[in-house]
Amino acid sequence: MQNSLLVGLSRQVALKRELDVVANNIANVNTSGFKADGTVFEEFIGRVARSDKMTNHDRQVSFVRDRATWIDFSQGTMERTGNPTDVAINGKGFFAVQTPAGERYTRNGGFLINNTGQLVTSEGHPVLGENGPIQFQPNDIQIKISGDGTVSVAVAGTPGQEAQRGKLRMVGIDNPALLQKAGLGTFSLGNGANVVADTQSKFEQGSIEKSNVRSVVEMTRMIEITRTYTQVANMLQQQSDMRKTAIDKLAEVPA
Repeated sequence: MQNSLLVGLSRQVALKRELDVVANNIANVNTSGFKADGTVFEEFIGRVARSDKMTNHDRQVSFVRDRATWIDFSQGTMERTGNPTDVAINGKGFFAVQTPAGERYTRNGGFLINNTGQLVTSEGHPVLGENGPIQFQPNDIQIKISGDGTVSVAVAGTPGQEAQRGKLRMVGIDNPALLQKAGLGTFSLGNGANVVADTQSKFEQGSIEKSNVRSVVEMTRMIEITRTYTQVANMLQQQSDMRKTAIDKLAEVPA
């Protein structure tokens, strides 16, 4: 196969990968706390199938190779919901949640109270405070969550009195670039990433952080990728047609 066809094929593989990432971003444009992905590609230098007889060295050809994806941790817009169990983070911190796979971290603060009185995610995973899960009592009313995460309630039958039910844990990550997506809007620690104290971020009750996906930008990228893929496909078809024509011409040469 000619080198131009191999180069075109490598470009199409890279474009398909980029299209998959963009499509996933668009699919999660309305997912609370979702962080958009980006792609990183690199040049791969390979050798041509034929050597250069003049220099006795193999010539080189440039391919494109999918290297990695990266996560955009920029903050999404805040949406006011008025729900007392909805909490957003203003800053770079994360919520800690307990999952069957271990402790995970998320920016999605759309929390609920389950039938046992625990504060949980929409998937039912307990939200962790500084001393474990946040536990409410059956007669708790008027939930309040302060900027530092302190959870307090009024107790039915005791007017003017408040009780504390814990303090939400604010998690900082020393190197967020090493976080890995663990599904359902959560992240796990990658090799080299560590949990650190975060004293700068603040909790905001009654709000939720929306996805940071920029829908217009992502749609534009999708159109550009589709057009580029079509152009490469046309180029490969032209190369194939030229080769076929050349073979047909050679077949017409008299023996």
